[in-house]
Amino acid sequence: MASNAPSHTLEVEDLHAEVAGKEILKGVNLTLHAGELTALMGPNGSGKSTLAYALMGHPKYKVTKGRALLDGQDLLKLSVDQRSRAGLFLGFQYPQEVSGLSLSKFLWTAYMQRHTAQNADTAGFDRDLKTHLDYLGMNPELLKRSLNEGFSGGEKKRVEVLQMATLAPVFSILDEPDSGLDIDAVRSVGETVAKLHRPEAGILVITHYQRILKYLQPDRVHVMVDGVIARSGGRELAEELERTGYEPIRGAPEATT
Repeated sequence: MASNAPSHTLEVEDLHAEVAGKEILKGVNLTLHAGELTALMGPNGSGKSTLAYALMGHPKYKVTKGRALLDGQDLLKLSVDQRSRAGLFLGFQYPQEVSGLSLSKFLWTAYMQRHTAQNADTAGFDRDLKTHLDYLGMNPELLKRSLNEGFSGGEKKRVEVLQMATLAPVFSILDEPDSGLDIDAVRSVGETVAKLHRPEAGILVITHYQRILKYLQPDRVHVMVDGVIARSGGRELAEELERTGYEPIRGAPEATT
């Protein structure tokens, strides 16, 4: 049976980007589709996080060439706020603490950036928030505390996923949601992201390891080496990397530019 979900795409074409004058991305080509969960793997320093921040518009990351099209609209011509409103979300590897701003107020403010007073559904927001907290195994008391202040590493990563659930973006990029987490937290975050994955949206998970992917079951796996996509495949590629590491791909001809 054909799906009625919108056919959104995020197309990255020959993307080059630099940080402090040093080129990190050297021609990234990548297409994400709604309904798919995609993994981006690769060794440290390969450019995975640079890709995420460049797409989101962080001023430290300067795009020097290429395009990034969300349903045909060039994200690179938009401000960070406009990119968010267009449907792009970034879950940070190292979430920041914000003193004096409660988590509940932050989530409501983020929700209202996508809604008006006329179409906002307060009851629905509260209901969905409770459901998402249950999914993540989070104590509702955390909503009263300042954003990420005094939170453990696992709690901060859960808050990033909670933001994604609240905003319901078209495309989400989760930058190493498993870093610094113990086995139980990795399972909780992985299973929750999988539950929240919607047919009308796409998710890109950046990770070094296969461990979270066994809970996510990605449709596609891409490997980044030295600023380019060096290899692509199905979820079996992640299992292969678990056995062999990245060295065989580092030396492969397609990994060179």
